[in-house]
Amino acid sequence: MKDTKISDAELEILETLWAAGEALNANEIRARLNQKKDWERTTVLTLIRRLLDKGVIVQEKREVYYYSPLVDRDDYVKEETKSFLNKFFKGKAKNLAAALLEDEDLSREDIEELRAYFRDSFR
Repeated sequence: MKDTKISDAELEILETLWAAGEALNANEIRARLNQKKDWERTTVLTLIRRLLDKGVIVQEKREVYYYSPLVDRDDYVKEETKSFLNKFFKGKAKNLAAALLEDEDLSREDIEELRAYFRDSFR
């Protein structure tokens, strides 16, 4: 998974599979996606093919092909977070927090919640 770039559209497919918690076929994926998007069948199939080529999902032949993710969502989020921190904040979460504070993106309530989280997490 490391160094594998997933596009936003491909991520939509992965999010659909993660949310399902079971293997889905292309029609099921498209039906779930079409609750938010209006993607053509060919678009969904192209995105599935890309994810297969990247080794991020696997297909299983039944009456039709069913697809499952090969990477856990939490692992993917951790990897992307590390990449983001390395790319923009020299690998340091405190630099990210400082940037959020400087831009006033964190409310006083957010800061208090973070304080409580860190206090409780490191006891």
